[in-house]
Amino acid sequence: MENTIAQKLEALLKLQEIDSQLDNILKIRGDLPEEVSDLEDEIIGFETRIAKFDSEIGNLNATIDAHKNAQKDSEKLIVRYKDQQMNVRNNREFDAITKEIELQELEMQLADKRVSEAKARIRLIEDDLANTQAVYNERKEDLKTKKQELDVITSENQEEEKALRVERDKQAAKIEERLLKSYQKIRNNSLNGLAVVTVSRGACGGCFNVVPPQRQADIREHKKLIVCEHCGRIFGGVDMPEPVVSTGRR
Repeated sequence: MENTIAQKLEALLKLQEIDSQLDNILKIRGDLPEEVSDLEDEIIGFETRIAKFDSEIGNLNATIDAHKNAQKDSEKLIVRYKDQQMNVRNNREFDAITKEIELQELEMQLADKRVSEAKARIRLIEDDLANTQAVYNERKEDLKTKKQELDVITSENQEEEKALRVERDKQAAKIEERLLKSYQKIRNNSLNGLAVVTVSRGACGGCFNVVPPQRQADIREHKKLIVCEHCGRIFGGVDMPEPVVSTGRR
């Protein structure tokens, strides 16, 4: 059996009440959840950067080792070529071996230059790494502090929040999917999270614009779902005006 409009509105009002209680709990946490999330993302970025620096330093050290090994090979070749020079048969052979020795000496000089360049690059990277590591450590401490603050606040309302979320799921299950989606869409577009409001003192409880008397009468009848023509929130009913207390004086 399909629920009446009055039943649908009652279900929406109860859901709104639960959501508003959850919103109040979340407000207590302030911007801490977002700050924690931002710090976590920032730390991941620093970790990636540090890993990149370490990798680059490792590659440069491997390059230095390769050049040093090449220098040793050149030294061995020079020794061998000089031994050969002692046994040449003519000037042409002597000149050819001399050129090979000069070539290996140039290779050694070039390798030495490449080693110096790699070491200079490593020093620059190590400076960047030290600065990045320092900021990374600061952010880690900030994250630790923020998480502790958030844990304290969260633990204070943990049981209440858990119970409210269970209650919310039960209440949401009573509302048809299409209407629930509309409710959630209005909530998402609302700064105060109100999707269902009542008319109070002749005005919308969400945007506070005046609601005409005839429209208030239609809302009271609960024959159809009526939304505020200014903010689009669903009207759940009209609050009864507070009775005027007589003092007995004239």
